[in-house]
Amino acid sequence: MSRIINPDSVGKERTRLSKCIVLSIRELAKHNQVTPEAKDQAAFIALALQSISDGIDASVAAWEKRGYWVKADKFRMEWIWSGQYSAKLKDAVLADDWAAIASMLPVIAQKFGKVEIAQNHKLGKPWMGAYASLALHRKL
Repeated sequence: MSRIINPDSVGKERTRLSKCIVLSIRELAKHNQVTPEAKDQAAFIALALQSISDGIDASVAAWEKRGYWVKADKFRMEWIWSGQYSAKLKDAVLADDWAAIASMLPVIAQKFGKVEIAQNHKLGKPWMGAYASLALHRKL
């Protein structure tokens, strides 16, 4: 029997979300004032960080199953910030606290400093409608 390969793994999703976050931060930095698109971009960053944080345990499950506890713990320590910044950013976006958002974005951008995006990327505008989605998640 051959191996089953999942093309939509958590790692590939984390890589895609990382690129989308970098793209969102770049586009958000171009705004001079708060627009609906800027709110969508900030909300998307918060939701994407939460998605990355939610996928950490699935990523390390295979390592833990084989007894690589140190490697799993190191990976968790590398990504633990994503859940923390997601919560802070969600609160700031919903409270329209753009000073807090502006102070968090450089720190988040620094975490993704090694992520490269091609000039002809096919990421589109993944942040479209993210603010409404964030507000809906908050009500639940």
